[in-house]
Amino acid sequence: MPKATSSEFYARTVFLEASLQRSQLEKFRLDLRRIAGIAADAELMSSLRDPELPLDARKGLLEERLGDVSDTVLNLVSLLAGRDKVKIAPEISQEYDRLLDAHYGIEHAEVVSAVPLDERDREKVSSRLEQITGRRFAIDAEVDPDILGGLIIKIGDTLIDRSLRGSLEALRRDLTAALPESRS
Repeated sequence: MPKATSSEFYARTVFLEASLQRSQLEKFRLDLRRIAGIAADAELMSSLRDPELPLDARKGLLEERLGDVSDTVLNLVSLLAGRDKVKIAPEISQEYDRLLDAHYGIEHAEVVSAVPLDERDREKVSSRLEQITGRRFAIDAEVDPDILGGLIIKIGDTLIDRSLRGSLEALRRDLTAALPESRS
């Protein structure tokens, strides 16, 4: 069994706490996204790393910056600050999103396209995947202009390459295999 990363461990811990308080599942998602946002604040991160700043002062800075977050998430970010790990907050938030989506029966599909997908395109891809598989999907999109066009979709261990580059490479392989070797 693979060893869980720190972000997976913290996300699972928060998810377990949230599952005990079912009405808090979505609030925890939003709260974790807020702490993920503060990880990008260089000035705040610098203050939190200051060894001269007492732990209570760090917690006060975080409370002031985060506003109304659950005690569980505030305790988590305080713990992370004390261990100089606030920088992993975005990964914790992403992992929590995955856990919560799995709880709701939503799988994640990684979709690579040559151009950015807008919300309508994401919805179309998600809907088509649901029609094909009978499962609900959240789309994690990335852009790779090298695929030229089309999509590459990864669901778990399954890879569906419907990119123009992939089609051209397959055509080249087929032609190379079908054509007799040139005689020189």
